[in-house]
Amino acid sequence: MKPSTVVIKKYGNRRLYDTAGSCYVNLDDIARLIREGKEVQIVDAKTGRDLTRVTLTQIITEDAKDKPTGLPLELLRQLVIASDEVRQEFVMWYLKSAFDTYEKVQDAVQSRLTDVQSAILSPVDTMKRFLGASAPSHPQPEAEPELDALRKRVAELEARLEKNARGGQRTRARSNKPIGRRR
Repeated sequence: MKPSTVVIKKYGNRRLYDTAGSCYVNLDDIARLIREGKEVQIVDAKTGRDLTRVTLTQIITEDAKDKPTGLPLELLRQLVIASDEVRQEFVMWYLKSAFDTYEKVQDAVQSRLTDVQSAILSPVDTMKRFLGASAPSHPQPEAEPELDALRKRVAELEARLEKNARGGQRTRARSNKPIGRRR
């Protein structure tokens, strides 16, 4: 028994007593403790026999009464059929494997949602991650001369365009003058 395990004693009158909280509890309280991540052990108050498995099964059964969802009917039938130990062990192994897979998928979905959330909040970081290490965030020293040459070329082209734009305005201005009559 782990030191953080909550021991609950079950009495003959079906009452459950939480020894850690010094109070009586019900199945919903036990379910809440488990959902909070606490280890729970239910023991018979008189004999000390472990009743945890039976009580947890009872919680699942009670929960299934209230909701139309739950374990599929065919699976429940197979559990009833699996009365011999070998078949029961296989079914339990299968259920554990299915649940482990479900948890992995949930973790993967949560991870992807976190990635999407960070992508929405920071598109620049997302692009950096998308491009990976192959695209440096700062130009490398050997690329700087090439970058300087491109900047110089762009500046020259801009100057040429500006000069042509001014020259074109003068030409148009001259050609727009009314032509006088010759006398």
